[in-house]
Amino acid sequence: MDGTPITDRDAQFAAFDAALHALDAAKDRWARTPVAERIRLLGAMKDGIRTVAQGWAETAARKKGLTPDNPLAGEEWIAGPYATMAGCNALIATLWQMPGKAFLDHLPVRVLPTGQTAVKVLPHTLRDRLLLSGVSAEVWMQKGVTAANLKQHAAIAYDQPEASRTGKVALVLGAGNVAAITPLDVLQKLMLENQVVILKMNPINDYLTEYYQIAMKPFIDVDALRIVKGDGVAGGYLCEHPLVAELHITGSDKTHDAIVWGTGEEAVRNRAAGTPKNTRRFTSELGSVSPTIVVPGPWSAADIRFQAENIATMKLHNAGHNCIATQALILPRGWNKGPQLLAALKRVVAGSHRPTWYPGAEARLADYAAHGGHVERIERGPDAPAVVIGEIAEDAYNRTCEVFGPALGVKELEAPDAETYLRAAIAYANTQLWGTLGANILIHPRTIRQIGRARFEEIVADLHYGTIGINGWCALGFLITACPWGAYPGHTLEDVQSGIGTVHNAFMLEDTERTVVQAPWRPFPRGLLSGQFSLMPKPPYFITNRRQHRIGRALTAFQYRPGWLKLPRVFWQALKG
Repeated sequence: MDGTPITDRDAQFAAFDAALHALDAAKDRWARTPVAERIRLLGAMKDGIRTVAQGWAETAARKKGLTPDNPLAGEEWIAGPYATMAGCNALIATLWQMPGKAFLDHLPVRVLPTGQTAVKVLPHTLRDRLLLSGVSAEVWMQKGVTAANLKQHAAIAYDQPEASRTGKVALVLGAGNVAAITPLDVLQKLMLENQVVILKMNPINDYLTEYYQIAMKPFIDVDALRIVKGDGVAGGYLCEHPLVAELHITGSDKTHDAIVWGTGEEAVRNRAAGTPKNTRRFTSELGSVSPTIVVPGPWSAADIRFQAENIATMKLHNAGHNCIATQALILPRGWNKGPQLLAALKRVVAGSHRPTWYPGAEARLADYAAHGGHVERIERGPDAPAVVIGEIAEDAYNRTCEVFGPALGVKELEAPDAETYLRAAIAYANTQLWGTLGANILIHPRTIRQIGRARFEEIVADLHYGTIGINGWCALGFLITACPWGAYPGHTLEDVQSGIGTVHNAFMLEDTERTVVQAPWRPFPRGLLSGQFSLMPKPPYFITNRRQHRIGRALTAFQYRPGWLKLPRVFWQALKG
């Protein structure tokens, strides 16, 4: 001993080293783990989630300023245990059919008007048709992928014989906002990429560590996973550790760039020289200034009320602390329904009484308001900050800075007709707004028919976002874990924007371009009365749903052990929402 005292930091780094050495020793063994064993481990993870689901959801709700009996606490069930359990189920179903990649055989495939291949991933089962009635999801593949060669673009990690596979150690930097993100990111590395994982929790929600350790204990027990806590210094140590071969982050582009290029003068020098500080493969999901494009059409008063709730949810779910929270509302100038929609939206917003909780939110709201032109503040009571609604001015700030809180910018564009307006709105989103993670289009079905379905899809193909929601929030692509989730492809380390790569993606598709999710225009029963075949009432994730906490609990129980006898309870709670 040299007499140098051992500090807490030394002990922390020593614990990291021990965890990494255990993972490194097991990485090849994990890569060679047979499919049957992987299915067993995912099933055991479901058991673990069930054990901690209530504590997980209720603790997260309290940390975000909600009591467990508040309907909004349902967000912590749905975007926590439920989504994670659903991810396990989706991967189990794929793995059961891995021989010959038979899981692809039952997926409808079609050729788009652009010539690309679209793979329909939802609805996939009768259960999908009942629980997500009227919702569909397609994965649009990159050019060159066809129905004939689709299997060459799926589950590539499983093409190599088990006995000859080699593994890697991956570092996953956990997200601080939505609880399901972190375990689903871990499953991406474990199941789709054959990598063992050291997960560093985000300090903002590391109160979930104990729940994750129980939920994911099956993977910890086989040395495929270690979960650690730490601050930015600890994260920096792990990012540079010689045993870490790859990295993944869900978070900020600023954090990503600091890891890749360094900070301050070091970053300037590295960028100028084209020499990243960290050269490991680095995948990422980094948010965006997400648009919602409202297309003029024959909206009824009931349509306006429903879509106002839809937009308010896109903005205020999770208090606005979502990477695909709507930040830019694009409206047709001169549309006679526009003022009614904005007035209805403000009424819904005013009724959403919940605090912000993500660090720095108040300062970001103040900055947003300072750049928002004519700003209106919608008061929501003493415990919730006012929602800032402003103009998206020529000033680049509100077009390029993700506010990550309850602020919304409005941009009006000329609308000589629906198609011309939609094309202009898409061009604006592509060229003026930062990021490409998620976008939304609200359009009456009659307007789609007027444009023509094929022509409409050609127009949508010009919207360069990783997930596009049509009449539903693009966040559905996050909850539907069959969908690849990530930015539109093409970003680089030099200009990373919304990130590189995808996660979730239970059908293990490669060379994907985007996901297109379409939701019912009207809820049940109003939609059924107007000829729309959908049994979906007010969506459970709407901030106005009065039974969201009960629906979330019921959905989680259903995902644990799906059974027809559980469906009436889910439907009853949903209809009362």
